[in-house]
Amino acid sequence: MQIQVLGYYGGYPADGVGTSAYLVTSGDYHLLMDAGSGSLLALEPILDPLQLDAVLLTHYHHDHTADVGTLQYYWQLRPGDKKEPVLPIYGHTKDPLNFAALTFGQFTVGRGYTADSTLNLGPLRLTFLETQHPVPAFAVRIEETTTGKVVVNTSDTRYFDGLAPFSQGADMLLADTNFLADQPQPRWHLTAPEAGRVAADAHVGQLVLTHLPQTVDLHELRDQAQVTAGNVPVLLASEHRTLRV
Repeated sequence: MQIQVLGYYGGYPADGVGTSAYLVTSGDYHLLMDAGSGSLLALEPILDPLQLDAVLLTHYHHDHTADVGTLQYYWQLRPGDKKEPVLPIYGHTKDPLNFAALTFGQFTVGRGYTADSTLNLGPLRLTFLETQHPVPAFAVRIEETTTGKVVVNTSDTRYFDGLAPFSQGADMLLADTNFLADQPQPRWHLTAPEAGRVAADAHVGQLVLTHLPQTVDLHELRDQAQVTAGNVPVLLASEHRTLRV
């Protein structure tokens, strides 16, 4: 399984880099996980978007969904052979208005999931955990059924005790790490030490810090996470645009 980072900032794009979006590839199956600002431009040199098999949205904040509308227009207007005649876009059903917008004519169709769902998408099996964020958001655990490899994406969340059990034994943990240790409460994203703590408690293979801040020394962010992660290697999504599991 391969994860290609199309955008790694939280909130807004900066310095030519977009917000949360990842291309998950297993064999010839391609899943776009979140579609933040700039993700379509970042995807096009890597993969013709018409060759996507599906899109998964972890929640409906704009820094995770900004390019959904333009992707729908792409499906409507771009000539070429589509791998899927109607592109499925998976989103949670706790926000009926945003979920309804995932269906666009005969071009894309919204498909719902809940915390209890298991989605079997090609060679990938997806399960979910509702996180703690101002809007409903879901961490996703992706298992590659052909190899047993596991990637967990925390989505947007503050720290809570359920994160480590959900991430247990994952080969790779993508953690929303938007803050240094001194960020005051209330906070709705992980601090670097909290991300490291989840990785250590879950005994993951490696920790990738993503949903990064634009105005913080990212090496300091990584160093703080490494202290609590212990022996778990800590990477910055900003320095590793292609991740292999």
